[in-house]
Amino acid sequence: MTHTAVTGLLLAGLLAASGGVAEAQTKKTEKSDKVRAAHPASIDRNGVLILIRGTLLALDQANKTGNYTVLRDLGSPNFQANSAAGLGDIFANQRKQALDFGAVAVLDPQLTLLPQIEPNGMLHMAGFFPSVPMQVNFELLFEPVNRQWKIYGVSVNLTSGAPQAPDTPVAEQSKPDDTAPPPDAPSMAVQPKKAAKP
Repeated sequence: MTHTAVTGLLLAGLLAASGGVAEAQTKKTEKSDKVRAAHPASIDRNGVLILIRGTLLALDQANKTGNYTVLRDLGSPNFQANSAAGLGDIFANQRKQALDFGAVAVLDPQLTLLPQIEPNGMLHMAGFFPSVPMQVNFELLFEPVNRQWKIYGVSVNLTSGAPQAPDTPVAEQSKPDDTAPPPDAPSMAVQPKKAAKP
């Protein structure tokens, strides 16, 4: 099983949980549909940081050591259905590439999906750590177990974190005159001051 398969399973579970809601015919049905919709989670910023960092650092250490026992033990009973060896197979590609998620220990994550409770009761969030040259992207799903959020699904990858120029230059729209600044001149260019008149 590959890392992509983990993402597919995670997303498939979310679609199955939220899909198939028929159009409401009565007020009662409309009310029950609203209950089933995803809604913002009531969790503070520190709680979010603890969940994200704890999970990703556990995965980072598991990838570095090849021992996925602790990562497995931090998960919900459904996540623990994977053996430590099975998790090793799932994240083998990351381990072979010697990917380093150390940036998650010191940088603040930028969330692209704010923490929300899915219709199945799971906490779902996604985002990235803006590190350079490689950016850590993540999507996490947590299951409530004994009043604690436990890992249910993890998807992590690295992409280039540096700004990149477009593949092809922008076509010239018109020939600039000699007095106008070039089109790529900084917008904050300082103009020389004129002498004040008495």
